[in-house]
Amino acid sequence: MMIKFVIIKYIVTAAVVVLVSEFAKANDKLGGLVAALPLVTVLTLIWLYVEQQPMSKIANHAYYTFWYVIPTLPMFLLFPYLLPKFGFWPTLLTCIAMTLVIFYVYALVLKGFGIDLL
Repeated sequence: MMIKFVIIKYIVTAAVVVLVSEFAKANDKLGGLVAALPLVTVLTLIWLYVEQQPMSKIANHAYYTFWYVIPTLPMFLLFPYLLPKFGFWPTLLTCIAMTLVIFYVYALVLKGFGIDLL
């Protein structure tokens, strides 16, 4: 039974990613809108609930997701700016590196306010 459930989780989760990419191919704005929806987080919350995880674990996941999303947002502005200049892979790697640096600084700042992300 457990293996069936894990397979269902993979299929549903993969279907969401494929659906988002198909929307993005058909329409830039619609693809962006669907990608911006917290579908992965919602699915994760559902999977945690279905797997009978403690409510505190589910709540913590939502809480930390909020704080982790904020430092990723600059990437979405930098990526379209750098892409025509450097190409896909260098732009992606630059954005990942930038996000890691921003996240680290962000976590240090929030630690001063009692929010521990690291």
